[in-house]
Amino acid sequence: MKNISDYEMPFILRNFLNYLQTIRGKSINTVQVYFYDLRLFFRFLKTHYKLADKKTEFNEIDITDIDINILKKVTLSDLYSFMSYVSNNRDNTSHARARKVASLKSFFNYLANKARLISFNPASELESPKIVKRLPRYLNIEESKQLLKSVSGEFQERDFAIITLFLNCGMRLSELVGINLNNIKDNNLTVIGKGDKERTIPLNNACFQAIQAYMPLRPVNGVKERNALFLSKRKLRISKESVQKIVKKYIRDAGLDPQRYSTHKLRHTAATLMYRYGNVDIRTLQELLGHESIATTEIYTHLGKQQLKDAVDSNPLSDFRISEKSE
Repeated sequence: MKNISDYEMPFILRNFLNYLQTIRGKSINTVQVYFYDLRLFFRFLKTHYKLADKKTEFNEIDITDIDINILKKVTLSDLYSFMSYVSNNRDNTSHARARKVASLKSFFNYLANKARLISFNPASELESPKIVKRLPRYLNIEESKQLLKSVSGEFQERDFAIITLFLNCGMRLSELVGINLNNIKDNNLTVIGKGDKERTIPLNNACFQAIQAYMPLRPVNGVKERNALFLSKRKLRISKESVQKIVKKYIRDAGLDPQRYSTHKLRHTAATLMYRYGNVDIRTLQELLGHESIATTEIYTHLGKQQLKDAVDSNPLSDFRISEKSE
């Protein structure tokens, strides 16, 4: 994956991204997401304002000539046209559109209030789409075991350790690929979460043993990043894309639907299983998952259908029939 500095972009965008990272303290991953959102918006602007050659593929449109004079022309209507475009032409979900709204509001707020390059902020009244909260999709216990049993092949010890950490610790994909050898100490794992916030996750027996089984097979000679825990075939730190492909492969091998499950669904699985079977209180789960707001963690307090049925069946009136009225 390229670094942000490797991309061609206008100075005004580069200055904003530097501000996010150095002043606001946003993580590299977060800054990259802002870049992708705003690059898409800049390309849309060039087509919207008829500044791009019609023969040029959308994803090839050069954005380096976007300057403050173009951005001063942007209206609230233009922003809603962009939101309509990503909804209709790129099939963005409400979550993806909400993230783009946040990127736009942050960028134009920077232009208006920090850089003071525009006198009017067109994004100040931009509304975020309503997000319908859905219960997280997760594997049950048997499906989780099925997934673990499916791991095989040349890198099975590494891959087994990766999936074991996902299913037991509930970490994010970026947190897993970022693990260094010196992050593991006294059966505790330190990970760097969103906003570069550090937290410690205790390793249970399954995690500890999986890592111990992998370590003797982990390459030592010719390794580019000697401190990285999980290495690719090329002896580099394993990438997020590689881990996603690995997980999808074993999901298929386990007879599960790769369209329904992903690395993030394994995080949901760990959180759900801990809450439902581990008597973990919501505050502890929040700390383990690295959620800033407990409201995010509360999605895991949902009950299974059987639990709901048991609750209704336990009502003392559940067996009362109409024939009993006259008794």
